[in-house]
Amino acid sequence: MEPNQIKKLYYSISEVSQITGLKQYVLRYWETEFSQLKPSKNRAGNRTYKIQDVDLIVKIKTLLYERKFTIKGAKQFLNKSSQDNIEANKPSTKIIKLTESNDFKDLKKIRDSLHQLNKIIEQYKD
Repeated sequence: MEPNQIKKLYYSISEVSQITGLKQYVLRYWETEFSQLKPSKNRAGNRTYKIQDVDLIVKIKTLLYERKFTIKGAKQFLNKSSQDNIEANKPSTKIIKLTESNDFKDLKKIRDSLHQLNKIIEQYKD
């Protein structure tokens, strides 16, 4: 069964076990090993997994069982990929120093062209 076939907000550990084909004790163990895997618990103390948790479990399963990573290697891979995602989503904060008046003229031309383009787009928007 694919994780995307069932659409719910929260899944119990038995549902996640059935979806992923993993034993419940494996899921509980992975929670202790992988800091990214932190399912919340309901008032009764039962784990409630979100779809992001299920996706992460499938990713971990792929790393360990198919790609033959060790647990340590899978942790490093997940940490590196999460850091790469953070870096990719950071806005660029580079400062450009304009030294010549031609730079200002070029920027003004680009700005004016963008304004004209925006006006054309607004005409055809409706």
